[in-house]
Amino acid sequence: RYQVEDESSHLDEMPLMMSEEGFENDESDYHTLPRARISQRKRGLEWFICGGWKFLCTSCSDWLINICRRKKELKARTVWLGCPEKCEEKYPKNAIKNQKYNIFTFIPGVLYEQFKFFLNLYFLIVSCSQFVPALKIGYLYTYWAPLGFVLTVTVAREAVDEYRRYKRDKEMNSQLYSKLTVRGKVQVKSSDIQVGDLIIVEKNQRIPSDMVFLRTSEKTGSCFIRTDQLDGETDWKLKVAVSCTQRLPALGDLFSINAYVYAQKPQLDIHSFEGTFTREDSDPAVHESLSIEIRTVIGVVIYTGKETRSVMNTSNPKNKVGLLDLELNQLTKALFLALVALSVVMVTLQGFVGPWYRNLFRFLLLFSYIIPISLRVNLDMGKAAYGWMIMKDDNIPGTVVRTSTIPEELGRLVYLLTDKTGTLTQNEMIFKRLHLGTVSYGTDTMDEIQSHIINSYSQVHSQSSGNSTSSTPSRKPQSSAPKVRKSVSSRIHEAVKAIALCHNVTPVYESRAGVSGETEYAEVDQDFSDENRAYQASSPDEVALVQWTESVGLTLVNRDLTSMQLKTPGGHILTYYILQIFPFTSESKRMGIIVRDESSGEITFYMKGADVAMSTIVQYNDWLEEECGNMAREGLRTLVVAKKSLTEEQYQDFESRYNQAKLSIHDRNLKVAAVVESLEREMELLCLTGVEDQLQADVRPTLEMLRNAGIKIWMLTGDKLETATCIAKSSHLVSRTQDIHIFRPVTTRGEAHLELNAFRRKHDCALVISGDSLEVCLKYYEHEFVELACQCPAVVCCRCSPTQKAHIVKLLQHHTGKRTCAIGDGGNDVSMIQAADCGIGIEGKEGKQASLAADFSITQFKHIGRLLMVHGRNSYKRSAALGQFVMHRGLIISTMQAVFSSVFYFASVPLYQGFLMVGYATIYTMFPVFSLVLDQDVKPEMALLYPELYKDLTKGRSLSFKTFLIWVLISIYQGGILMYGALLLFESEFVHVVAISFTALILTELLMVALTIRTWHWLMVVAEFLSLGCYVASLAFLNEYFGK
Repeated sequence: RYQVEDESSHLDEMPLMMSEEGFENDESDYHTLPRARISQRKRGLEWFICGGWKFLCTSCSDWLINICRRKKELKARTVWLGCPEKCEEKYPKNAIKNQKYNIFTFIPGVLYEQFKFFLNLYFLIVSCSQFVPALKIGYLYTYWAPLGFVLTVTVAREAVDEYRRYKRDKEMNSQLYSKLTVRGKVQVKSSDIQVGDLIIVEKNQRIPSDMVFLRTSEKTGSCFIRTDQLDGETDWKLKVAVSCTQRLPALGDLFSINAYVYAQKPQLDIHSFEGTFTREDSDPAVHESLSIEIRTVIGVVIYTGKETRSVMNTSNPKNKVGLLDLELNQLTKALFLALVALSVVMVTLQGFVGPWYRNLFRFLLLFSYIIPISLRVNLDMGKAAYGWMIMKDDNIPGTVVRTSTIPEELGRLVYLLTDKTGTLTQNEMIFKRLHLGTVSYGTDTMDEIQSHIINSYSQVHSQSSGNSTSSTPSRKPQSSAPKVRKSVSSRIHEAVKAIALCHNVTPVYESRAGVSGETEYAEVDQDFSDENRAYQASSPDEVALVQWTESVGLTLVNRDLTSMQLKTPGGHILTYYILQIFPFTSESKRMGIIVRDESSGEITFYMKGADVAMSTIVQYNDWLEEECGNMAREGLRTLVVAKKSLTEEQYQDFESRYNQAKLSIHDRNLKVAAVVESLEREMELLCLTGVEDQLQADVRPTLEMLRNAGIKIWMLTGDKLETATCIAKSSHLVSRTQDIHIFRPVTTRGEAHLELNAFRRKHDCALVISGDSLEVCLKYYEHEFVELACQCPAVVCCRCSPTQKAHIVKLLQHHTGKRTCAIGDGGNDVSMIQAADCGIGIEGKEGKQASLAADFSITQFKHIGRLLMVHGRNSYKRSAALGQFVMHRGLIISTMQAVFSSVFYFASVPLYQGFLMVGYATIYTMFPVFSLVLDQDVKPEMALLYPELYKDLTKGRSLSFKTFLIWVLISIYQGGILMYGALLLFESEFVHVVAISFTALILTELLMVALTIRTWHWLMVVAEFLSLGCYVASLAFLNEYFGK
């Protein structure tokens, strides 16, 4: 199965860049000659001078670069049981690491993240210039104090976040597991687990690494796992341990059999695993982050750390920067250009007198307040205030803001990408409808079904009691009897029995803990009246159906690999032997089972599946299609149930052909499917079932609100296509009047081209596509597919892996340039959440992994409506107003400085200096300007009532070059009026000009804030009077600055 790859395919990764022909031919033919011939032509110093030095330096540089960049090649491996020392390769440590920095890179990394913004870099250059005596203007603290405050706050915040990540990682890596050694069991930390270790996993523990099961505490070697952190499915899945190790009499024998596992190299694919266990095929590997629902399981570790499926499918988190920050960064660059232009104009009008370049730099410093140094401080403090308001909102309790730098993103979203399981739904199925063709039963008539079942089995047992002295019952199937119209009671009985038998559900019993404190599980001979029965299955639909049969009187009490037992309403146990099972697949869309009744010997083939798959299998009827449509319109998930009675000869013939097909080397799957299809003919239609997947509270009105707000919603799920489509309909993600285009499976470029052309001809229809087809479309027609999909009112992507979800998010960002939001609740949603511009995690049944990785954490999906419509709107509007007001504050004082310099012969002398400049940007105007974070243009009730108001936010009209230009003109007008007014009114003494103009400036700023506020808050009034009071109180010692 595995081949050693030819070395030539990896030569490009070798340090010396060797090819098959020899050394690479570069600038000189010397590189292609053997060393002996080179030494003959040029030796010693002559060779070095003529180019040898260049060859040596190039080779060393290439070698160092390749060593630094080269990643370890992933290879297939041989893993010996319990012998990690036999591993030929060195495998990664099994440690979780979510930290961004280490002790050496923290300070440089944080400073780099800050100074990559033009604003902060400019402030750093301006502050450093004050150490040059010829350029010094005023006091050092005028420039260094604000910059130091910004950096201190930033470093402190990052340090706290990094420490929290360190604590979370340490908690996960310190979890203890039992390791089986030759000397017995020892406790080992999760981070110390190695490839080849034999690890014992207790019930409900998370598997610390990718493993192959060797033994379980069940006699059959079975256990149930849950893959919620990989693909989002919370259903329990049956897995069976390796048979030869399960049969070993003692645990110590695992070290004496000298076995090994040959496994494929680490893969991204979470749905498959290829490998061999000595001479037998192993069962699929159990991946990291799965829960065990049996007391103990022993497995051999195959992959650890960054080579596990979950880590490979999780992308590295990025430092998210809000769109508002990027827009403000662009505006500050425009302000910088204005600053340079104004300085050049001043020097030009000055006539380039004296050292003009020094005057140019001084003008750059004098007008540096055009780019306000307090902008970042105000915005960061505003973001912190928005986060606090979100967490204190009683209407969305439990909401946590984990990334305080992007609250404005909540008001700019265009695409919402949501998970299904646990996000839109509660993942709880309820049986709602049973239809027999002529009669339908709903939740209010289930008692009638129960009475029919009781009567049916009471008659059966009474007849069996009367015939107890007769010979063995005939095994002739009922299909050979004359066809007569069955009674309703008989039809109900057969339908319920079929539902109770055709499934993959296993009952698990858990009694109270005994003296030893261990949980005891029911054996076959246990009393089946145990009230602590629980059902485990690969699908919640299966569990819902079996629970319903229990509620009407027919209870599944036991199941193993070869048989299952049902309990009748009278308490009798019916045993059925499992002859064959045909599991559900996305291709077949149905599952089947062949059972033999122990008492009568009758062999029956039961099958259930989607209506599209079963309609051609069952006998002709005139009601199935209509009733399926009726149930679908009610949002119910439908399953068609049918049966076929087999004679012993028919089954033996089928079994022979089936086993022969399974032994085929070529086209095995096709041959097996053909044999099974030969049995799926003219089956008797028994019933149609309808199951409802309970939606989260208020999902429908929330989705309707988001659609009215102009947000396009995409559902990305790892679940089946049928399930995803049904939930899309029931949640009203797809309205009832909209058509749905189900993208047929494609595997080649030609098929994708044809299907895209067919989809292009449809208008205003929702798109449903599987992950495999999506992969093909994105490989060949990425731009065309995204363009068509973005025109759809809704898109549903099913069978998506975690990496596919993140890839779709990045595609939307790249092709549309719009802001995206991802919401989910499972570990499989982490990559998508981290890739989106705004990630929201729901803390639910699937754990806290998504919640901890998200920017915002909520407890219910319905809370996203208020989070976006109210808090997103307020955060964006407030930050836009705050940013422009802070820039206005710098522009107006710079305009006054320019007027002052122009009046006094373009002298590069500061108008205000010292405490006046520091106080102007802080205590005199900071409180009123910052109080804008409490302003709101509309009330929360209005924002929720009219979500259409949200559309205006996505256009970015609150902060644009147009609004920026308006503020620039206002600042120039006000600054010019203030300065010229002071000069004209008080031209006798300069001291009056400084005092009057500065006082007028402070009053103008306070009045501008008051006129801008739309909704007054008592803290705003306090801020206005507090700032005015501080200024009046400081006049006592400001004479020193006014007199300069």
